Amino acid sequence: MSTYFFSDMTVMLGRSMRHIFRSMDTIITVCITPIAMMLLFVYVLGGSIQAGSDNYVNYLLPGILLIAIASGISYTAYRLFLDKQRGIIERFHSMPIARSAVLWGHVLTSVVSNFISILVIILVALIMGFRSSAGVLPWLAVAGILLLFTLALTWVATIAGLSANSVEGASAFSYPLIFLPFISSAFVPTESMPTAVRVFAENQPVTSIVEAIRALLSSQPVGNDIWVALAWCVGILIVAYLFAMRVYNKRV
Repeated sequence: MSTYFFSDMTVMLGRSMRHIFRSMDTIITVCITPIAMMLLFVYVLGGSIQAGSDNYVNYLLPGILLIAIASGISYTAYRLFLDKQRGIIERFHSMPIARSAVLWGHVLTSVVSNFISILVIILVALIMGFRSSAGVLPWLAVAGILLLFTLALTWVATIAGLSANSVEGASAFSYPLIFLPFISSAFVPTESMPTAVRVFAENQPVTSIVEAIRALLSSQPVGNDIWVALAWCVGILIVAYLFAMRVYNKRV
């Protein structure tokens, strides 16, 4: 690793962020679908959904945030694939910079752009009536969980970007991730689901993450959900990071 790893990584981050700000349609596109879904579920379907909450937008928001992140990380795979296809990564490797700084630039760009999208969605939710009694520490805990979730999925995205043979292949992997919150407690309690679906929903990562965030934002006891959520996020992050670095060092 280069002695100047952090400065190299900062340069790579700046390069990727300039691409984002020159083409804001990336963030706009990531925001539009979750916001549209939030409007649909709250104002069209919310009246017929028994979620056990007087304010359905409060119940719905954690799942919407996870969908936004799952949608946003597909652009990381897309941008990484383009850099690989155009030979830009090879050019960076010919320079005296830390090899892994190229990947970290894309990963940190994903974190920044996704958090911008999350802030926009929360602002819209506030307009729709979202309210939270949580203090500073619970909000920081929520931010920490979302950060780990974003990092975990972004490293999964790097695997797709490095392994794909086409633009479509680089971004298509995100569709199952976007669909996963629908088979969880993000929109309705799992108790209302058929047995087979309920068992899957209660034992997949999105449910524990959603339940932990929902409890933190409503100042309710979190219980074991937060530890299960952290275990899922950290576990996926470590495995995806190690595999991504292996693919990166082998293919690039």
